[in-house]
Amino acid sequence: MRRTDPEGHGPVRFGPSLPGHGLPLLPGLSTALAEAATQDGARPGGGAATLPDAACGYFTRRGLPARPGTVAAAPGAPSLLLAVTAALGGDVLVPRPCAAWWVPEARVLGRSVYPVPTPAECGGVPDPYALLETVRRIRAEGGDPRLLALAVADDPTGTVAPPELVHETVEAAAGAGLHLVSDETWRDTVHRPDDTVLLSPAEMLPERVTVITDLAGPFLPTGWPAALARFPATAEGTALRARVLDVLTALGARIADPVAAAAAYALDEPPEVTRRLAAAVALHTRVADAVHRTVVSAGALSRPPRAGRHLYADLAPLRSALGAYGVGDAQELEDFLTDRLGMPVPGAHRFGDDLAALRVRLSTGPLLGTNTEERTQSLRSAEPLELPHLHRALNHLRSVFDDLRDVAQRWEPPR
Repeated sequence: MRRTDPEGHGPVRFGPSLPGHGLPLLPGLSTALAEAATQDGARPGGGAATLPDAACGYFTRRGLPARPGTVAAAPGAPSLLLAVTAALGGDVLVPRPCAAWWVPEARVLGRSVYPVPTPAECGGVPDPYALLETVRRIRAEGGDPRLLALAVADDPTGTVAPPELVHETVEAAAGAGLHLVSDETWRDTVHRPDDTVLLSPAEMLPERVTVITDLAGPFLPTGWPAALARFPATAEGTALRARVLDVLTALGARIADPVAAAAAYALDEPPEVTRRLAAAVALHTRVADAVHRTVVSAGALSRPPRAGRHLYADLAPLRSALGAYGVGDAQELEDFLTDRLGMPVPGAHRFGDDLAALRVRLSTGPLLGTNTEERTQSLRSAEPLELPHLHRALNHLRSVFDDLRDVAQRWEPPR
């Protein structure tokens, strides 16, 4: 990760990528990619011929009926969001914090981006009253808000928005005349599906919601960029899809055929893929819970993670200890923890949050092992937290946070 102004902590142009799986590659994926790589099969529109049908099947199995004329694919969700933003025009609203790639995609088009506060219980979805007030203010100042991006299963916070909040926010956005982009990259990584209700905004208001999902969330390595979009099955949705395809074509944003073949294989969800996804989610759930316990026991704040491979930690209660190490903002905290933990720990400013906030995103993938053998053991073990390498990694994490807690306690004034 790089920043453009190391001394002044200036504009962030190179944000963190999606948290990786940290697990060995599935044989079926590598086979599908290798077989396609031996063919010179470039096709107009990009990707393997089976990808559109596979995408439709994927969405339909999740209660979002789709046909080839309502879907599109691109090399990564950022390309799709950029194309949708370009096609819709106007200003963009996002929850604060939000995925690291949302804001740059809008700003590269010269669009104004307005953050909206999220409620206390979750991230990813803006507070409906704050949303309406933000829209009112933008229009009063001569702006033109048209697009709201949200994520029911959220990066960076790892939370899942309750259905009642999703209902209220979607109704508020529709009443304000906004089109919604629902980033559902992490919907298949919900930690406890039996205890968590995930409601897609497209189930509520299908005529005004475009769904995008990056396949690096559930299925593919982050280095194999592939993402899908599902557009409303309306005349307006058809026109929007056509404009988005025009933008993607102009950008040359086409999925490489080998990656498209691997994506189609994964989207068909054969047993190998579904078993691996279930095992991976269970593993990341256990590790995320352990990380959360460590963070909270040290005195920091964090919502319990409910999806994905990450959580968002607020170290404001440890500000005195961090100050003793010369840490006073999110960039300095990122540098400090990345150095101490030996893994990327992006700061709050990467996600559109305040630079002054002492918040970071912690990921579980780097803790699963440093080589294929260790990662395979983590995946297959009935008690992964007891494996020596994972135990050491979690102990190291705990020692760093316990050190901060101890220093903070020494700085507390006597009662």
